[in-house]
Amino acid sequence: MNKLILVAAAPLAMLMLAGCHSGPKGGVFASRKGTPDEFAVGRAAPLTVPPDFALVPPKPGQPRPQDADSSTQALAALYGGPRPVSQGEAALLQAAGPAAQPGIRSEAGADNTAVVNKGQNTQQILKAPPTTDSSANATVPK
Repeated sequence: MNKLILVAAAPLAMLMLAGCHSGPKGGVFASRKGTPDEFAVGRAAPLTVPPDFALVPPKPGQPRPQDADSSTQALAALYGGPRPVSQGEAALLQAAGPAAQPGIRSEAGADNTAVVNKGQNTQQILKAPPTTDSSANATVPK
């Protein structure tokens, strides 16, 4: 078995070494284009500022444009800034009633909040401790 591996490995090694030779056309790993010439690098023209660069100096007392809120800038870029409310939208807002109180979400989860009775079984499921038992896993049949 060792002789078979040696007989197969010797021609393979010679074939691999033959690809690395450097002849007139180069070897397998040689570059076809040759080496780059560092003296043949061209120079690009320098960048210039156009003479009609129309920047207006800021007026004192006005807010700086980079200090604006990024979400406001995004909405202005997408939708063109604030727009007047249509009659239909105003009617919907009026029918919806007044705006919600600021802390309503934290009050909704309080213990004294009245909720719908979910039943004994649902309460047991929600209060059950986590488990790794395979019988507690739900599967969807195919």
